[in-house]
Amino acid sequence: MKSWWGIVALCLLSAAVRAGPLTGGKIAFTSNRDGNTEIFVMNPDGSGQTNVSNNGAGDYNPAWSPDGTRIAFISNRDGNDEIYVMNANGTGQTRLTTDLSLDLNPAWSPDGTRIAFQSSRDGNTEIYVMNANGTGQTRLTSNVGISDADPAWSPDGSQIAFGSTRDGNSQIYVMNANGTGQTRLSNNAVFDFDPTWSADGSQIAFWSQREGNNNEIYLMNANGTGQTNLSNNGAGDDKPAWSPVGRQIAFVSARDGNNEIYVMNANGTGQTRLTNNLLSDVEPTWSPDGSRIVFVSSRDGNFEIYAMNADGTNQTRLTNNLAADEQPAWSPDGARIAFRSSRDGLSEIYVMNANGTGQTRLTNNAVSDFSPAWSPDGTRIAYATRIKG
Repeated sequence: MKSWWGIVALCLLSAAVRAGPLTGGKIAFTSNRDGNTEIFVMNPDGSGQTNVSNNGAGDYNPAWSPDGTRIAFISNRDGNDEIYVMNANGTGQTRLTTDLSLDLNPAWSPDGTRIAFQSSRDGNTEIYVMNANGTGQTRLTSNVGISDADPAWSPDGSQIAFGSTRDGNSQIYVMNANGTGQTRLSNNAVFDFDPTWSADGSQIAFWSQREGNNNEIYLMNANGTGQTNLSNNGAGDDKPAWSPVGRQIAFVSARDGNNEIYVMNANGTGQTRLTNNLLSDVEPTWSPDGSRIVFVSSRDGNFEIYAMNADGTNQTRLTNNLAADEQPAWSPDGARIAFRSSRDGLSEIYVMNANGTGQTRLTNNAVSDFSPAWSPDGTRIAYATRIKG
């Protein structure tokens, strides 16, 4: 994956950090000390630094298996972007796809036995599926000159929602996990994108511009019926985030003049503004038990991480420094929050307790680290890193 900022690399670090000193576990980090971007691991005291990826290319776009034992990722180590898998400790790195085109966006099935992905190996972007060991690669979509991309598994693994331009503009489709029954769910003259399944798999939330040039949040049944504009106002509403049990959706809206966080029932009723200040509040993320929401706000002059109860009460600033703290990610048990911060000059990964105490820097290198993602068991954090070049 190439862009002006260089390489996005896959990184893995131990999340065994509580208030107080680091004890036990391993820390993985990215370094170009050997001439190119590589993944290293070390003991918490900095000893035993070892190059575990050990190749001359970029590794990026990590996706945890549901049981947390494996990571699928993309690497161009063999000349072009292909999908690889490795054990969570970096061993057993195995190339799953082998062709001359790009293979991207690996998405694990809920049971961890299959990986859906998009590939341009047949001339245009299509969706494929394979077994978790790379065998049985099967093309699920087949269209000429269009794009089928961004596969999203239903919670029970029986269906895959995706975006397609086969009918002229980006619309949302669904198909059975074996590629049969491809059905267009949305149908209008503008873009519909980013399908997100409810926890029970009965509904799909998405963004649409069908009401004009502003984004609105829509909801439809999993079969495409009952498409309803949930947010329904003349300002931009986006970033829908389902509550863990699927009863509510948090979102960002500029309806009152600036970006604020709102919540609504899953049917669009009860839209309630949770934050209220003259600057931006964005990136709502539910705690695993649904009782709290962390978010990012610039209300105090720069972006910091805040937490509030799910009803908007008890808004509390968790981070407090002169740099940007962003991208909060709850640990699976709700006890900790990983985030990125530029407080020490570059973007690095930090972790803190859910009440804001025990803020600890996890990464420390001469490049930017961002987008932390917890493993399902809460013991590790995957993140991306940027190397300018």
